Amino acid sequence: MWRGRWRTTGSALVRVVLVWAVSTLTMLALAGILPDFRLQSDDGDSITQIALTAAWGAGAFGLLSAVVWPVLVRALLLVPALVLGLLVFFLNGSLLLIALSLIPAWRGEAAPETAVVVAAVMSAVASATSTALAVRDDEAYRRRLYRLADRRRRRQPGAGGPGAGEAAPGLVLLQLDGVGYEVLRGACGSGLMPTVADWLDRSHRITPWRTDWSSQTGASQLGILHGSNFDVPAFRWYEKDTGEVMVCNRPTSAAELQRRAVARTGDGGLLTLDGASRGNLFSGGADQLALVLSVSARRGRANRSRSGYFAYFSDPANAVRTAVSFVAEVVREIGQSLRARIRGDRPRVARGGLYPLIRAFATVVERDVVVAAVIGDMLAGRAAVYADLVAYDEVAHHSGPRGGDTDRVLARLDRSLALIARVAEHAPREYRIVLLSDHGQSPGETFLNRYGLTLKDLVRAGCGLPVSRRAGRTRSGAEARAAVLAALHRPVEEGEEARPGPGSDPVVLASGNLALISFPDVPGRASRERVERAHPALLATLANHPGVGFLLVDGVVLGPGGAVARLDVPGEAEELLSPFGPGAAQAVRRTDAFPHVADVMVNSAYDPDTGAVHAFEEQIGSHGGLGGEQGHPFLMWPTQLSDPGEEPVGAEAVHGVLRRWLREADGPQVPLGLRPGPVEDPRPETAHSGILPSVQVPAPDETR
Repeated sequence: MWRGRWRTTGSALVRVVLVWAVSTLTMLALAGILPDFRLQSDDGDSITQIALTAAWGAGAFGLLSAVVWPVLVRALLLVPALVLGLLVFFLNGSLLLIALSLIPAWRGEAAPETAVVVAAVMSAVASATSTALAVRDDEAYRRRLYRLADRRRRRQPGAGGPGAGEAAPGLVLLQLDGVGYEVLRGACGSGLMPTVADWLDRSHRITPWRTDWSSQTGASQLGILHGSNFDVPAFRWYEKDTGEVMVCNRPTSAAELQRRAVARTGDGGLLTLDGASRGNLFSGGADQLALVLSVSARRGRANRSRSGYFAYFSDPANAVRTAVSFVAEVVREIGQSLRARIRGDRPRVARGGLYPLIRAFATVVERDVVVAAVIGDMLAGRAAVYADLVAYDEVAHHSGPRGGDTDRVLARLDRSLALIARVAEHAPREYRIVLLSDHGQSPGETFLNRYGLTLKDLVRAGCGLPVSRRAGRTRSGAEARAAVLAALHRPVEEGEEARPGPGSDPVVLASGNLALISFPDVPGRASRERVERAHPALLATLANHPGVGFLLVDGVVLGPGGAVARLDVPGEAEELLSPFGPGAAQAVRRTDAFPHVADVMVNSAYDPDTGAVHAFEEQIGSHGGLGGEQGHPFLMWPTQLSDPGEEPVGAEAVHGVLRRWLREADGPQVPLGLRPGPVEDPRPETAHSGILPSVQVPAPDETR
């Protein structure tokens, strides 16, 4: 407690000193510009003496403004507003003249009309400086939001009257992108995230859940928000029927995936009833959108996704707060990258080019805009809010899941959660805050750095095709880069990979430590026999490579040393895939049934002792396949909500849990002890027709 008070006092003292210094410089500049304003005696002074005089005058003027001005305003409350507006300049100039008279030896002097100008400029500069410093202070930010909440409540009909406060509790779902279960537990135990740790001690419970084989945001969030991630085999994949590559963070692909999910479930999504979607890949059927990728490709008024930026930056205080933090984050990343190179850290990937700007966008701009949007949703009393905070995921890709870089990001995320919780106390309805993640991150050296070639080169060699002497790098597919381009209304395409040209060359696509190989000239899915007939050395070359864990080819799993397991034979796949953890065979079996599964699916090797995998992209913290913590995100809920039961398996199971919690808030609460056993989707048959079970009205769905 004392440490926090000292820190607050110290921050306030630093702000006062900085404002004083800027005011002193402003006074010196005005003394050099204005002919009727001087800061020296008649016989002249040294530069040092003039500077001290300016400091004395600026300090006296600031002190008088802080102490005397409130008293004058209170005394003049009865003066008409127009007259008071004119008096402000006269009174401010009078305060400056008094301040100059307090300077020793009468070194300060100004004509009355000049004093009015000097006082106005100094007040404006001091106010701007104070605002620029205060907007980075969470407490000052929170106080502004409190005032906004009070004004909004007063505008609401019947606020505070009979019936006020009787609205059902709302649900705020905050996704900490890429934060695994063990990482969150460790951050709470080490004091990095005191807010989350306090919730776990007092009001919340937590459980891990298992992702599908495709352990990445596209598959997980589509399943969580729309109830189906069927036929999403990876982050990017080739579809033979259209000849196109689908990429989850490409706006056109995200829109199509959302359309398919809605068509499959017959339901608009988790957020169709008075919901808001913030910073997500998909809308969840919400009407209120900000930074949602699936709608960012729309032109004109149909695109409401980028409106979140305009709404946030229309407030100058927000703009200054975020701009200062953005620059600080760019400098921080450059410094951290330089220190990593000097120390010779391994593993390490390139962090130059535009990456410092992309990281700052993810950790500052997107965080601030999303948090402000969530706060606005709570102050507006919306029933359900789902928001994605991508900061940790972006930094972990380039710095690793654990370390000083990601620790600082987790600490700042905790401060954002604390801010949201404090504002919730002043919302017009009670809110229950649920934390969850879409996947974790597994560490490890990249496939290229470890073995000196990309998987694409290895595939071409196995097919007897020429291989470039210079190993190329596979661009990382992190969500932050797509968010930057979408914010700038730039297309998110990937060169030739967006639509591979005609020919028989294999299409090789990377999704973390999962890779997909497709043969465009083979209609439908290629059988193992056909692949071996066309490329006799390919499957053996891949399966026996030390960087490859296993392959999936038309219902058959191939492992090192000639190991073979058929998915339709009970127990075979479970035994071969046992090093990848429980449920691995089940996840592979489900993906094998997808219409757009690749001809050959490649999962990297995994070391159970270290938890390391080998990403086929330029990432030292990766996710997308099986192996390690990437497949173990978390779900954390307040105790007022019912227990999920057994550990949820798959994103669709998490969707069922969240939908049940929404129904609990909309109707009678379900005691914790009444729902033992695994979670089942609680939706009645009518829910799949687009009818909300709680109100029996059509669910608005913007994708239709």
